[in-house]
Amino acid sequence: MSSPDTTPLVQARGIVKRYGPTVALADGRLTVLPGESHALVGRNGAGKSTLVAVLTGLQAPDEGEVRFDGEPAPALTDRDAWHRKVACVYQKPTVIPELTVAENLFINRQPTGRGRLISWRRLRKQAADLLGTWDVHVDPEARTRELRVEDRQMVEIARALSFGARFIVLDEPTAQLDNREIERLFTRMRALQDSGVTFLFISHHLQEVYEVCQTVTVLRDARWITTAPVADLSRAALVEAMAGEPVAEHERGHVREADAVGTPVVLDARGLTSEAYADVDLTVRGGEVVGLAGSSGSGKMELAETFAGLHTPTGGTAELDGRELPFGDVRAALRAGVGCVPRDRHEQGLVAGMTVGDNATMSVLDRLGRFGFVSTSAKRGVAGELIERLGIHTEGPEQPVADLSGGNAQKVVMARALASDPHLLVLINPTAGVDVKSKDSLLARMDNAREDGTAVLVVSDELDDLRRCDRVLVLFHGHVVAEHPAGWRDHELIASIEGVDRDSTHA
Repeated sequence: MSSPDTTPLVQARGIVKRYGPTVALADGRLTVLPGESHALVGRNGAGKSTLVAVLTGLQAPDEGEVRFDGEPAPALTDRDAWHRKVACVYQKPTVIPELTVAENLFINRQPTGRGRLISWRRLRKQAADLLGTWDVHVDPEARTRELRVEDRQMVEIARALSFGARFIVLDEPTAQLDNREIERLFTRMRALQDSGVTFLFISHHLQEVYEVCQTVTVLRDARWITTAPVADLSRAALVEAMAGEPVAEHERGHVREADAVGTPVVLDARGLTSEAYADVDLTVRGGEVVGLAGSSGSGKMELAETFAGLHTPTGGTAELDGRELPFGDVRAALRAGVGCVPRDRHEQGLVAGMTVGDNATMSVLDRLGRFGFVSTSAKRGVAGELIERLGIHTEGPEQPVADLSGGNAQKVVMARALASDPHLLVLINPTAGVDVKSKDSLLARMDNAREDGTAVLVVSDELDDLRRCDRVLVLFHGHVVAEHPAGWRDHELIASIEGVDRDSTHA
């Protein structure tokens, strides 16, 4: 390990980054010493991605500074200089699948011979030498698409090292790996550390932090919270830093009484399996709100979208009101009784060129006329009722939806989901990017749906959304690993989301 007086390889101080009125990072700090694996953890929205964008030169901070080896970071426009300092290996590979390993390693800088033509012999040799230097056992002539995920990641690391960078950011590197692949990756990381490579390790799985990292930095609510040696920080203390509340605190707030107990099951899923999740059993009763929680790669989004007709699982069944739920067909799911607020209102939820009324009534046009003709007065009447019911601040049904604020636009998406009087309401990040008042209004609509006897399935990264649920299921690596009844404490849910055994939080 480095001595305390070693000049940091990377140091970020007082980083502030704003995107319009949104403060993505209010106080970002990071000090990484040479040769260590340093973990960066925090819940979704804590500011990790923003800090990485600043550290890798993709964004300039509005305030604060980044230094490498004690020197100021390069100018944002000097990409070659940034490549020599730092590289990021993302969860989704950035290699080109159809090219060979050698071509990916030296893309846009292939060795040339006579007539400035690419020298394929030299390219293969340079690739073999590079892979050999860093002990990466991959065939330089193999097509990258044929490699295992872990080998693609090592190719990306080798490419970064070939520029001279010795600081590698690994962003959720284990999200697509099984346990054996994860252990092989960690073994390779330790070997690279011994060769002088430094890692910033970003993961939602806290047990991995304890396996492979020496130091951890915690961000919460866009601010630096703490940096400490991993060996000196218990799991309980780490979860507490992320959650912002003491793990030892047992006093609970108001616990919702599950009125739905004993009511008929509306959604009954058995053994649902896909590339994103496996062997999921799930029931939602009428008048019950069930939450799905998990990290970004847990499969929770894909599972919820499956019920809304956006995906087709490879195995398992689901019934809605005792009838088989159609998969892979949004219109068929709507006809079966599913209403959905999708994860992205701009891309999936709204038609920007249409009016508020058109967007709100899109799911019930068949009820507003006969023989394919829609009654304008009927549509205006239904739209007006939805606008009043959802408290949408608009000049009227004819106002372009593009003119609305984010909160009111999201209310239009909710209005359309409720317009069909669904038996199952699927809400995916329903309050993302809206103001506090709009959030309260949207959650009140969820409560109203529950009181009306609707089965509600809500997926959210916001703990305040999940607090309204009768119970919350936690997915980890595609499997349901925990169920929390209403009244859970933040640290309990976060420990499950991050893959920390509940008993270990008291260690």
